[in-house]
Amino acid sequence: MTIINSRNLVGIYEKALPVEMSWQQRIQAAKELGFDFLEISIDETENRRARLDWSKQQIRDMKLLCDDYAIPLQSMCLSAHRKFPFGSADPNIVAQAKTIMIKAIKLAHQLGIRVIQLAGYDVYYEPANTATHQRFIEGMQFSAKLAEQAGVMLAVEIMDTNYLNSLSKFEILKKHIPSPYFMAYPDVGNINGWNYDTCTELQLAKEHIVQIHLKDTLKVKDNFKGQFRDLVIGEGEVNFVNIFKTLKQIDYQAPFVIEMWANDDNWQQNIITAINRLQTAAQSADFQFMSSHS
Repeated sequence: MTIINSRNLVGIYEKALPVEMSWQQRIQAAKELGFDFLEISIDETENRRARLDWSKQQIRDMKLLCDDYAIPLQSMCLSAHRKFPFGSADPNIVAQAKTIMIKAIKLAHQLGIRVIQLAGYDVYYEPANTATHQRFIEGMQFSAKLAEQAGVMLAVEIMDTNYLNSLSKFEILKKHIPSPYFMAYPDVGNINGWNYDTCTELQLAKEHIVQIHLKDTLKVKDNFKGQFRDLVIGEGEVNFVNIFKTLKQIDYQAPFVIEMWANDDNWQQNIITAINRLQTAAQSADFQFMSSHS
């Protein structure tokens, strides 16, 4: 067997880069920062949902751009279902959820995207109940069949809300969707933020993890709702040394994505700081991560 990479592939989340950047600037920045790929966002905003209707020429141009820089769009963060959830009580919204999924899988197939990260919400802006949960399961069963046909992996994110905030809960959900194209995409920050033992959770679901978000968070407490975004890695409470030790123990070989948000002019230095801190944590765990930056 030929080993293609001596380390796990590491990508950067699109939203870690300024929104006003062109695609060429984003891809070039990802290359210069040492990443292996970029994770594209299809969120609930109209601008990003419009990507689901890219023309053949737009898709061709994107593929050429990725080839020129050797930075593929390897994964897609599909959070548009937060606004159009499969669990909705409104049949029209459920129909839109299906349309979004059909288009996303088709776009992923055309762009060569390997993993679509799904939002683990039954509903977000509506009251949740047993019926919303059942409709979500049915939506995931529908989606998994589409993914099988296209050969595109679906991976549910472990979320920042109570509905699906642990890999333990994913394992229960997985029993309803046994497809090999329906897997888990844990966000170690979210798991930590909800006070689960992140390392135990990773070991529990190791056969089903196809990609991991690296993000820092502050934990939920009795008088504090937690902080699940906008922290530079190293500013929160995630123990990355122990996480890398656990990933080494379970022989995790799949990709990572660093999840951050570009909220100010320090975005580039924030990414470099995150890379360096993760590299230091990985070295302490004897886990090979991407090169650090000065």
